[in-house]
Amino acid sequence: MTSVRRKAVDVVVVGIGVAGTIVCKELAEAGLSVVGLERGRMVDATSEFAMPYAHDELKYERSNDYTQNLARETLTFRNTIAETALPMRELGSFKLGEGVGGAGTLWGGKTWRFLPWDFETRSRTIARYGKPHIPEGCTSQDWGLSYEDLEPYYDQFEHLYGIGGKAGNLNGELQPGGNPFEGPRSREYPNPPPAPNYAGALFIDAAKSLGYQPFPSPTAAMTQAYTNPYRLVLGACVSGGYCGGFTCAMGARATPHTTVLPALLKHQNFELRTHANVIRVNLDSEKKHAIGVTYIDARGNEIEQPAELVILTSYTFNNTRLMLLSGIGKPYDPVTNQGVVGRNYSYQCNGKVTLFFEDKTFTPFMGNGALGPAIDEYNGDNFDHSGLGFIGGASVCVNVQGALPIRYHPVPAGTPRWGSQWKQTLTHYYQRTMALSVSGGCQSYRTNYLDLDPTYRDAYGLPLIRMTFDYGENDRKMSAYVASKAAGIAQAMGCAKMNVTPVPDKYSIVPYQSTHNNGGAVMGDDPATSAVNPYLQSWDVPNVFVIGASAFPQNSAFNPTGTVGALTCRTVDAIKDQYLKRPGVLM
Repeated sequence: MTSVRRKAVDVVVVGIGVAGTIVCKELAEAGLSVVGLERGRMVDATSEFAMPYAHDELKYERSNDYTQNLARETLTFRNTIAETALPMRELGSFKLGEGVGGAGTLWGGKTWRFLPWDFETRSRTIARYGKPHIPEGCTSQDWGLSYEDLEPYYDQFEHLYGIGGKAGNLNGELQPGGNPFEGPRSREYPNPPPAPNYAGALFIDAAKSLGYQPFPSPTAAMTQAYTNPYRLVLGACVSGGYCGGFTCAMGARATPHTTVLPALLKHQNFELRTHANVIRVNLDSEKKHAIGVTYIDARGNEIEQPAELVILTSYTFNNTRLMLLSGIGKPYDPVTNQGVVGRNYSYQCNGKVTLFFEDKTFTPFMGNGALGPAIDEYNGDNFDHSGLGFIGGASVCVNVQGALPIRYHPVPAGTPRWGSQWKQTLTHYYQRTMALSVSGGCQSYRTNYLDLDPTYRDAYGLPLIRMTFDYGENDRKMSAYVASKAAGIAQAMGCAKMNVTPVPDKYSIVPYQSTHNNGGAVMGDDPATSAVNPYLQSWDVPNVFVIGASAFPQNSAFNPTGTVGALTCRTVDAIKDQYLKRPGVLM
């Protein structure tokens, strides 16, 4: 193996996805020399995003193209500390992005703002219900910032990504048609909301008849042609399906490729290096200052890239793994409940209600990743939890992503899993079926965490990240409760049959659920319980910033991308306005 030392730069950014592209663009714009390192390949959007290639279900869904190569690097998983973790050999519960754009290339486009309660989960729960209401073993905590702190950056990201929606709270005044439970926003969405399809209209009528206040889900699928602040033009969505898990053939969904990359690649002081797998952040002799990173290139050479500032913007697992491999922060120990890196791993607590009709037909192959309307009455602390035995909640929305020919085969519970009766039932209900999603929050627990596996290693001989996770009793109770409420809406919609599916008693890594992995390098205002401060700056190595859902101390019911984008914009502003003027710990 050849070892090469490259010329020093101002900034090295690890991971060129949603967060990484914004960081590189803003810091290059500020005049800094920036190198972006991506372990995957570059994508030619003009050919790979074009029809008919963009609608290849075998390529994207079955063969998992444009996702992490598990033969080179995977993770190990177990439900409890007492079990032996085993490697994930096939992508199942979540799909890890790889390549320029990361997981943001294939996301569905739901772009929520977290509720004010989500940022102050622990303190608000104790204030309203008392400390005994916190579940046993729960380590959920406040973020170290408030919704109000993040609001300007939500606004910034929504306009960068052209989000379509309807405000429910403008500067403290409730607005008809929007989410009445959201935090105050400073201005309307940059694009109007999508019009509901037939399934969405049925949901709206039924929800209103039960006293709920439905509203359109905010979407990154353009509801009209849009020019963003970087002067990049996106087309209008035609709801052709093949959305979440696929690229957009119309160039109508906001991704790093459509919103940032074309503008970023024009900067002369930015250099993109693909097939650059970073294996560690290099520290000085006192382990208090980063001096760059080391990566393996496509030829197997070990490359050292010196830099004044190191910013990790890769996925949750890799952000945490790089910190552990590099000795940045104290690793978490669940036995002593000490340490911070790997602490508070959490996931999404999803459920589903599938409706079957005899007198209504739908067009299942039309839709996009965020088309359906939603209700928020059972999210966060929007309802009284007294006597329920859990905290947190879930959002309920219509799932109108578009039916994939191979994967889509809903049948009522009790139908044989194969054979002529299964075929007849599937044929009968194929256009008489729709679904409601129950997207629930997930609390953090002492025994759910990430660390380095003591046995299994990657292709470079480095320990894999080990995931120890299971749902808590709190999460199972919450999911069952909100799923029952969703079933009430389904009944009001007039369905003949329904399948009600809350989260199972035991988490499985096998079936796909969501790519909403959180924690491991969590943020907070106490270095004893957080790996990074409220500006996502390492407490131990101040010239290292760690940006992504790895910073979430627990997960909201809402999809994470909007909050990742907002945190990114806030951190970049802090670097430009504060850190560059006076390097050191940001307060």
